[in-house]
Amino acid sequence: MANPPHILVVEDDRETRTLIAKYLRTNSCNVTVAADGREMDKALADNRIDLMILDVMLPGEDGLSLCRRVRADSQVPIIMLTARGEDVDRILGLEMGADDYLPKPFNPRELLARINAVLRRQASAMNASATPDATALAFLGWQMDFRLRELRNPEGARIAMTSAEFDLLRAFVERPGRVLSRDSLLDLTQGRNAGSFERSIDVLVSRIRRKIEADPQDAQLIKTVRSGGYMFTPDVNAIAMAQPT
Repeated sequence: MANPPHILVVEDDRETRTLIAKYLRTNSCNVTVAADGREMDKALADNRIDLMILDVMLPGEDGLSLCRRVRADSQVPIIMLTARGEDVDRILGLEMGADDYLPKPFNPRELLARINAVLRRQASAMNASATPDATALAFLGWQMDFRLRELRNPEGARIAMTSAEFDLLRAFVERPGRVLSRDSLLDLTQGRNAGSFERSIDVLVSRIRRKIEADPQDAQLIKTVRSGGYMFTPDVNAIAMAQPT
């Protein structure tokens, strides 16, 4: 990013909060801290936040609930901090719309690496949106505009998607009729350095199905291939999108 990223750290433990803030500041980040949901809301209202670090275990409204609430009207990247390394914590965070997770205890250097990875993906997405010759693809009346990073349903309504959801759906739409393993989908969307696990793909697929499938429990557009991965089944066509005015 051209300017130092502004990171919001939502963590109720004073020692952990101070440690994270100090380390990020020494690595050229602007940092705002919050101890609970009330302070988080104020920080988001008063500042332009580039990324949020959100602890799961918070007093009052917990981190998962806060993540879901923030994601309802904001696409700010969120990295969840989980007290345990169990898959259930990671999966719940991803289902609420988090972009990444990190189990405690963690090395501050790894947290910084994950922050940089998420911000790089976001910057890459923004650059792609600004490319004048970016393409758009359509399937069954749905339209994906890569320039604007928008998905519209057959009625023309814009469907809200997180960056991770859009990137994964794009990987499918650009490769219709091909069986894509979870490993290959991770490589295509996040890269091996992101430290993600294969189940995160399953969570994202489930979220996308809820947005594009007539019956998410009987998916016809993104089919599960036993012992293989997933396959996007509709025919896909390139289309011309109107230039923004």
